Amino acid sequence: MGGSSSRLFGTLAQSLNSAPLAQLEAYPDQDPEELLRLCEEVLQRRPARPHRNLVYPSSMAPRHKQNSSIRIMQWNILAQALGEGKDGFIRCPLDALNWEERKYLILEEILTHSPDILCLQEVDHYYDTFQPIMASLGYQGSFLAKPWSPCLDVEQNNGPDGCALFYRRSRFSLQATAHLRLSAMMLPTNQVAIVQTLSCRATGRRLCVAVTHLKARSGWERLRSVQGADLLQSLRSITSQGGPSSPEEGAGPVPLVVCGDFNAEPSEDVYRRFSSSTLRLDSAYKMLSSDGQTEPAYTSWKIRPSGESCSTLDYIWYTHDALSVDCLLDIPTEEQIGPDRLPSYHYPSDHLSLLCDLSFREGPHMLM
Repeated sequence: MGGSSSRLFGTLAQSLNSAPLAQLEAYPDQDPEELLRLCEEVLQRRPARPHRNLVYPSSMAPRHKQNSSIRIMQWNILAQALGEGKDGFIRCPLDALNWEERKYLILEEILTHSPDILCLQEVDHYYDTFQPIMASLGYQGSFLAKPWSPCLDVEQNNGPDGCALFYRRSRFSLQATAHLRLSAMMLPTNQVAIVQTLSCRATGRRLCVAVTHLKARSGWERLRSVQGADLLQSLRSITSQGGPSSPEEGAGPVPLVVCGDFNAEPSEDVYRRFSSSTLRLDSAYKMLSSDGQTEPAYTSWKIRPSGESCSTLDYIWYTHDALSVDCLLDIPTEEQIGPDRLPSYHYPSDHLSLLCDLSFREGPHMLM
């Protein structure tokens, strides 16, 4: 392994906590494969992450146009302050949550799958870790903190947690950004969303991407529903104003991808709002099921003092008549997750990452 590259990344990682923001642009571009090897070296004493395969839905054979797909990753990475100080994962050893190793486990997951667009929740190390490292890998990032982050209640916290959205600069250019504070009955809440309209450099086609994290806990179903309605209203306005970037796209709204930890099972009203929206959204991970209509059994599995929780809370929504799902990252089995559930020595969050490849559908006029 290249000694100079190892020393360079070691210097980068060690100095992230103290580097002033003005100096972050000075970090050189990094080789993703070299960084992945370095992550594996740091984590060699930990068990390997669950092996996950890319699955091609039965209705979708592997395409010859895979290089045109857009890879989307959605992940609640677990805020460091919450994992160590508030969440109470009673079967997870505290040293498994040590940030000096856990950050490499998170980065290893991202580097392994190399998304074009990365949507994260519970990010409380944006400026000192994710922003400089992702920038060095060729991504542009945006961050929006919760107004009243529970991380701030934890001693020695690293600031508030929030949502982050990264896109690959070589693939997209930014057209517009909206930072939203979600409202309920005209009152602002503690939940936020980032919405960005991107233009594909190769094709000129536009894509609107949103990331959000709705209110947690049982008993707040009505609030989540109203937050979802507020977000949908904003997305309708943003995608309709975007307009086509080329005559070939037609006059319809900009295709949309919405990623998030909705803290809501498919039985909740906020899920029904999204699935029946006039934005014509569908949930990508239903494509893993045999009938194409059923969500995974879980995207989060944890054990707290209140008991064991195995829930489907995370989603990638997409405009189904403008985009198609080419493949998805499968869900680890119960055996792979292990009896102590998540997080653990071999997985850094209590939520699983979701990942899919999406392609623009061709309009009828392009098939003639």
